[in-house]
Order: sequence, then C-alpha cells, then structure tokens
Amino acid sequence: MDFGRVIAAMVTPFTEDYAVDYDAAQQLAAYLLDQGVDGLVLCGSTGENPTLTKEEKLKLFAAVKQVTKGRALLIAGTSGYNTMTSVELSQKAESLGADALLAVTPYYNKPPQEGLYQHFKAIAEAVRIPVILYNVPSRTGVNLQPQTVERLAQLDNIAGLKEAACCMEQMIEIRLRTPADFLIYSGDDATTLPMLAMGACGVISVSAHLIAQPLQEMIAAFERGDNDKALELHNRYYPLNSKLFIRSNPIPLKYCLNKLGLPAGPCRLPLIAADAEAARELDALLVEYGLL
Repeated sequence: MDFGRVIAAMVTPFTEDYAVDYDAAQQLAAYLLDQGVDGLVLCGSTGENPTLTKEEKLKLFAAVKQVTKGRALLIAGTSGYNTMTSVELSQKAESLGADALLAVTPYYNKPPQEGLYQHFKAIAEAVRIPVILYNVPSRTGVNLQPQTVERLAQLDNIAGLKEAACCMEQMIEIRLRTPADFLIYSGDDATTLPMLAMGACGVISVSAHLIAQPLQEMIAAFERGDNDKALELHNRYYPLNSKLFIRSNPIPLKYCLNKLGLPAGPCRLPLIAADAEAARELDALLVEYGLL
C-alpha cells in the first residue's frame, strides 16, 4: 500500500466544554486534504490519544472516514499500554473502515524488547490491514530497538515505522536491517530531510497542519535530486518546526490553528492552553511565515 509522503498527525478538536467536536474534526480533515496531505493519523499523541475514551475514538474514526473515503488514507491510532485493549480497538477500527493502524510502543510500564515484539505481533495478527509501528521514546519511556524492528518487519502486515527517537545512528541501523519496501517515516518534522537522506520515505507530521505544501515540495525536491532546493526548504521552515514544540505538543499547534480560525478548540487536561509568553512567540511565528 502506498501511504504517501506527507501524513498529518491530526489534532482532535474539542468544544469549549471539552467534548469531542466531530463536526469540527470532519471540517479540519477536509481542510488538511485540500492543503495536500496524503493521509491522516487520528488519535496519535498530537490527537491527545490518552485523554480519549474508546467510544470517542471509534466515533472519531467513523466520522473522519466519511471525509477521507475515496480521497486519502485514514490511519487509526489504536495502541496503548494494554495489549488486549489495543487488539480490541484495532479490530473495531478496521471494521469502521480504517485503512491502516498506527501502533505506539506501550508507555509507562516499560516492557522489554520481547514484550514489545509480542505486543505488536498480537495487534498485527488480529487485523488484516497494515500496521505502522510508532517509536517515540521521549514520550513513552521505552525505545524500540533496531533488532526488534527487524523481527517485526518480517510479519506480513507490519508495513512500516514512524521513527521519532531522533537518533540518526539508530535510523541507519533500522534501514540496514529492514527490507526496501518497509516504509520508514520521520516522526519529527525538524529532522525529516536528514531522515530522507538515510532512507525514510516521508513524514508523519505535526507541522503539516500549517505547511503541507512546502513539506511536499521539500520531499519532491529531494527525490528528484535537487538537494539545494530541499535544503533551502528545510532551513526555511526549521524555526517553525522547532517552535511548534516550545510547549508540550499539541499546545502550540492548537493555539496556531485557533488563531488562524481553524477548528481545534482547547486541549484536555492535563494539557493546558498556551501561556502568554508562548502565545507571543507563536503569534510572531505565524506573521513571519505569512500565515497570519
């Protein structure tokens, strides 16, 4: 399956009383597709996955599928620290039309590598759709080692990896250990170009909410061998990619989206609204890039 090059890790819009705003989610999904993203990840970390109930996630998958059907892939974030619950949610997401799954390493309980292997194997064997692994040790407290990725890549429907360890040596080792058709996506916007140089095929992106087309242009330039253009775009947007993380994601992104009149709403606790200092920096950022 071709997942594309730029996939947006979509925020979950909430109303002012913190209910999931399913209409706003459909509006934002349509907007992102119009901006040129190739697919959407729902209920990832940018989507505030840990604060959503199982019922909210399933209703969100169903609502956004109405928008993506026939236009783009919907990738459902279904993994957590409980393997049995992850398997159940994955099966239900598949039944609602999810095209693929994003499965993060279990957080908090810090399983060993064999536990990680068995966790992802259980999910993959429970569904027929492709599974993209997600390694983000800064958030989960556990790192999916290249040897474990190599083993998992041998399973039929484990199709790729969102790699956000921000370790270039690890990225090289993963690429060397996996087949050419095993898709590796940058999970960190600021290092997408270096990741491409080491064999990644694209990015599962936060900043695609704001700069989908420049990201597409940077990847296209790299693929056609125009390294000067790719580097120019990387350098131009590096400050934006960095400043979207001046507070815990998605606090800065939701601030920017709301400022631009796009449906995002507040974050759910324990995340909070952007403070005054962050707001000033983000306002200046939006002006600098001609977005506001």
